[in-house]
Amino acid sequence: MAERSRYAEAGVDIDKANRLVEEIRRLVKSTPRRGVLADIGGFSGFFALDLNFKEPVLCATTDGVGTKIKLAVLAGHHRGIGIDLVAMCVNDLVVCGAKPLFFLDYLAFGRLEEKVYLELLEGVAEGCREADCALLGGETAEMPGMYPPGEYDCAGFAVGVVERSRIIDGSEVSVGDVLLGLASNGLHANGFSLVRKIVLEELKLSLDQRIPELEAPLGEELLRPTRIYVKTVMNLLHRGLPVKAMAHITGGGFYDNLKRVLPRGVRAVIRKSAWEMPPIFRFLMEQGRISEEEMYRVFNCGVGFVLVVPEEVAEEAEAICRGSGERVYRLGYIEASPEQPPSVVLV
Repeated sequence: MAERSRYAEAGVDIDKANRLVEEIRRLVKSTPRRGVLADIGGFSGFFALDLNFKEPVLCATTDGVGTKIKLAVLAGHHRGIGIDLVAMCVNDLVVCGAKPLFFLDYLAFGRLEEKVYLELLEGVAEGCREADCALLGGETAEMPGMYPPGEYDCAGFAVGVVERSRIIDGSEVSVGDVLLGLASNGLHANGFSLVRKIVLEELKLSLDQRIPELEAPLGEELLRPTRIYVKTVMNLLHRGLPVKAMAHITGGGFYDNLKRVLPRGVRAVIRKSAWEMPPIFRFLMEQGRISEEEMYRVFNCGVGFVLVVPEEVAEEAEAICRGSGERVYRLGYIEASPEQPPSVVLV
């Protein structure tokens, strides 16, 4: 009988991790992309920049999923967290006009659970396919004592490319431009510390509970994965539409995210009547006694991505987005705010 590894006794099973490498290879191969050179298993991932760009500029992002993971652990559903991880990175990349090239992940467990691990990686691979980028590699850490039993954390890293002359930085935004909003899938991956406080601590609800005003059980509503907007944005840009600025609506809501891409001297005016706040947000606002202003600062409230375009191409941009499967709202417009830092107002 083989002697049990002392490392395994301490909580780290190297053999289990090695057995999972073949499954990782399968998932990586499901995200093929021109430029990937190395097979999984080496110390680095390789990507050849044989791209048809005059002045290619690389763009990189990193992000996590936050405490939404705690709800996934409670519900026992982890695939959506993998999608979230990709989405939070690639949606940030396309804001500047960059096309995602590849993605890497970092997954950290107290104890590696095969089912959870594979669900997460399947979600990551699905997100990469949706974003048309390669899953180039990553790192898995087993750290007993660092995380409570059954819990984990994750981080994602994405790299994209954009032609230097086509970087979108918001500097061309001007008075009269139109704000278009692309619908979210729900909460995406922000505000979950507040969500957990309301749902679990104050209301003491279970995730399988049915709430009359919601379409699905509570846990399903809360864990809907973040929508990935890459293909829609790339479709707009490839058609040559003059998109002047974009914002991924994450933590900080409309107020903090949109003003990051506006120049001085203007402000964004958003009409709250332009779309209907989905039921899950209404439920949280009412049951959690959250002010409307705080809702728009913490959550996306049904709009996950914002585009700023000239008024004369707004209808065409809306049509292209709808053709890409998006629900589109004409949110508002850009107006002058002389000698002032950029700002956002909801009316």
